[in-house]
Amino acid sequence: MAGLQVQRGWGKIEGVELAGAVDVMPANLEAFATTYGVPNRFGSLEEAIAWGQFDAATVVASDAFHHPLVMQLIAANKPIFCEKPLATNHALALEMTEAAERAGLVNMVNLTYRNVAELHKARQIVTSGEIGEVKHIEASYLQHWLAQRDFSNEAELSGRWLWRLSRNHGSNGTLGDIGIHIIDFTTFAINQPIVSMNCRLQTFRKVDGDRIGEYVLDANDSFIISAEFGNGAIGTIHSSRWASGHSNDQKLRIYGNRGGIELSHGHWGTLLRVCAGADVPTSTWREVKAEPVKSNYERFVDAVRAGRQEVSDTLPDFHRATELQKVLDLALVADLDRREHKV
Repeated sequence: MAGLQVQRGWGKIEGVELAGAVDVMPANLEAFATTYGVPNRFGSLEEAIAWGQFDAATVVASDAFHHPLVMQLIAANKPIFCEKPLATNHALALEMTEAAERAGLVNMVNLTYRNVAELHKARQIVTSGEIGEVKHIEASYLQHWLAQRDFSNEAELSGRWLWRLSRNHGSNGTLGDIGIHIIDFTTFAINQPIVSMNCRLQTFRKVDGDRIGEYVLDANDSFIISAEFGNGAIGTIHSSRWASGHSNDQKLRIYGNRGGIELSHGHWGTLLRVCAGADVPTSTWREVKAEPVKSNYERFVDAVRAGRQEVSDTLPDFHRATELQKVLDLALVADLDRREHKV
């Protein structure tokens, strides 16, 4: 993830320099710093903070480490760009948000698909009233990387990805990994929060005993959420890492009383289509283009340079990530008790 941030994010912004890197694993630190030309290398965050010659920090560690690392950076008065999810539960996320806001620090969470211009265009179409009042939503985020793994091949099971399958290693499975993205994708586009929901999670058998070395393979692989939104609309949100044929694809369908929107995004590109007004009786869908938007990285850098947090309901800040974490936490509860829960 850190490498992707360099390639797709920070490395493209003029005037941004990677001043230092931190990793408790020396080999990983050396490889990353050498690959991306990072001059200063530290074996702990404490060492980096003591050095102090950086304007802001990005946290790309495994989910369970986000809270302690972010809290240290807040104490050091450093602006923070954190990978998603912000924390492993709502209580920790709320603590991080309140601490950052008290300190007046610039804070953002890398909700990646906010970089998709067509998502912003879809939100604009919805809020303009072009498709009328939103009534029904269908959303999915599908990956197939688990379906591509050979769990009978020991050599293939030594990768660093195994933590994503184990709750003891800080993973909330598909729900925590990509569920946060599709929930944000959906609620951002329709400009409505989830107000009640139920959820079903499933963890599929991969190996005998559901364990590989120290990793207990108990994190969820697929989920289905049935939700009601703030305006009374209902919809389904589902996701899986076993969706063969889909490397990394999101799809969102929004239906109003005067039209509909279909937004598809994946490695192949993005397609936004609208059927509204006079096109509805003939079921005519027309492609809509979108102007580029600033990336999360650019918005963060702008805020750091300005010395203040941007005020916007479209900002993927800690507060937004904390709202999403509450939904994720309730999804886990709803799966256990098979009941609908108000958010």
